[in-house]
Parts: sequence; structure tokens; C-alpha cells
Amino acid sequence: MEKIDNLDKKILNILSKNARIPFKDVAAECGVSRAAIHQRVQHLIDGNVIMGSGFDVNPKSLGYSTCTYVGITLERGSMYKEVVERLRHIPEIVECHFTTGPYTMLVKLYARDNEQLMNLLNGQLQDIPGVVATETLISLEQSIKREIPVKTDEEAE
Repeated sequence: MEKIDNLDKKILNILSKNARIPFKDVAAECGVSRAAIHQRVQHLIDGNVIMGSGFDVNPKSLGYSTCTYVGITLERGSMYKEVVERLRHIPEIVECHFTTGPYTMLVKLYARDNEQLMNLLNGQLQDIPGVVATETLISLEQSIKREIPVKTDEEAE
């Protein structure tokens, strides 16, 4: 990706606050044509600066009341890719990270209740070859969820 200029940053700032805003409104706020916004956004998508857009589904509305982070310790770090392939088949897992620190991996998952959580942990995660330990942290409340801030050069000063 080529350098991101101030117009790109302004567009990203607007879209990160409301991905559904019409391009004509973004164009008006940026003082350029709608075609310029469309071209810039496509360029940002092609350059993997924008990595998707969509809707955030509220897990609770689908009956998933328990948000959990699970630290996973592997027998060997080199087993990561094989374990990830197994984790991909567990639909309740929504994020997976290869980490430093006390865990080899950290996953975020949703469960309907403690019984399902126990089944996910004991009946699925801990049965994966190479998983030697798990530590479970239940999220009681999500207080902050936002995109990374995008500041123009003028705002950064």
C-alpha cells in the first residue's frame, strides 16, 4: 500500500464511525466528489487498509450470554497452525491470537450458558492434540469497543 494521505485518513475517520454513511455525505464532508471518495475507498480496500465492512450482531440477541477468553498452552508453539485448523471448526470461537506471555494462544468465544461453556472447554478445546492447558476468563461486561483512531497530520500535531 502506498502512503496514506490526509484525505485517506479523513475518509477512514468518517467510515470508522459510521460504515453505512453514503459516499455523497463523505464527499461533502471532505470537500471532494463522490467519484473521488469511491476511488479512494476502493484503493484502501485493495491495499488492505479497510479489511471489511458489515454489521455487528449482538451475541446476546442469539442467546449467547457468556463471553469468554481462553488462554491456551500448547505442548509446542510449532503446533499452532494445526490447532488453529481444529479451532476453526468450533463456531462459537470468534477470535484466535498467537500470543506472547503465559499462553501460546488466546481465543474469544461465546457460549449460551455455563453448561455449554463447560462442554466447549472439556469436550472440544481440551481434546485437541497439543493442548496441554487452558485458563478461562469470563467477561462480565464489555465497556469499550471501538476502531483504532485515525488522525490526519493536522490532528496529530
